[in-house]
Amino acid sequence: MSIASLAAPEEVAAQWRIEDDFCDVKSNDDESDDENFINIVSSPTEIQKQIIKGVVRAKLNKRRHLVLPGAISSTYLDNLMPSIVTDLFQPQTVTYNGGVANIKNWKISCYLEVMESGIPCTNPHEGLKHHCWELLETCNRLFASWYRQQHACNDTTTSSYQVDAEGNPIVSRLMTFITRYTPAPNENALLKHVDGAGKVDGSVVVALPIDRWTASEEENSFEGYGGGLTFWDGRTQRSSDGKRGPEEIVYDTRSGDIAFIDRAVWHQANPITKGTRWALVIFYKVER
Repeated sequence: MSIASLAAPEEVAAQWRIEDDFCDVKSNDDESDDENFINIVSSPTEIQKQIIKGVVRAKLNKRRHLVLPGAISSTYLDNLMPSIVTDLFQPQTVTYNGGVANIKNWKISCYLEVMESGIPCTNPHEGLKHHCWELLETCNRLFASWYRQQHACNDTTTSSYQVDAEGNPIVSRLMTFITRYTPAPNENALLKHVDGAGKVDGSVVVALPIDRWTASEEENSFEGYGGGLTFWDGRTQRSSDGKRGPEEIVYDTRSGDIAFIDRAVWHQANPITKGTRWALVIFYKVER
């Protein structure tokens, strides 16, 4: 197991051409979208550079995920969260065939968008979707930028997806939900799994702030009591018990961190034993 380092080697990253895909001249509508993007993303130009550098490092280690710390503005998230935790969040009980990470009845998420045919539920929360719309659209742009880099060079999928005017893949959200983890049994984690049973092209996880609005931060904080993400990805290694498998990588994610996950990458939301932990999750389709 390793604790991941999130910085890419400068000497390797320098070999890549860094394009600022987020700052091109656009129409009036797009300029409004850009203003929202700039308000939500901590530093658009720097984040684009971090995506490119991070993908270089990931590919050197044969990894198909990337975690960027503090990509989403903490000020923006702190303004977004109060309405979510005090009013909009309404957990829905859904039943998955075979369960998700061995939990058959999942009841700690509120769904903003669902897959066609109403899976896993038929009543997405339109109010919560509207409240988070700008963040969702921002995640689309970030995911598309990451996916383009992750599937560049010798990847045969590059030529098979549709692209926009900037050359980024056209993506659509298949399912979107916010999850609240608690220390209660079956609510404290989402153990080892692949998103969408491996049937989605990729996903995003955004760590949301600790709830300071329904109780004190001290009461709701999970700091020192677990949390974060674990991935099983990259070069094959031999574990202490002699078994061979992908490297186990642990990230101590906190508010504003974003994880980009490629298709069928094993990962988990680590257990907490105190407080509450909030996350936004999006499953993506890349248009072919």
